[in-house]
Amino acid sequence: MRRVSGENDPDGVLPLLGEAIRCARTERQMSQEALADLAEIDRSHMGRIERGERNVTILNLRKISNALNVSMAALLSDARL
Repeated sequence: MRRVSGENDPDGVLPLLGEAIRCARTERQMSQEALADLAEIDRSHMGRIERGERNVTILNLRKISNALNVSMAALLSDARL
């Protein structure tokens, strides 16, 4: 999977979503590694998602939201999407 460039994310949505995921994770005092394990996503990929460097699929967003015990809608709302 390639990195997302500004061309592919002109509105800067991915960093906002990544920050919403990071905030939800840290509010739960969960490490990035623990979240990645619970969501069954590679830890380095999770880091790239949180930094807005990777596009997150709807399936992975569902896994992340389930692992955080928060709705996908809440993550999207927190990201101001």
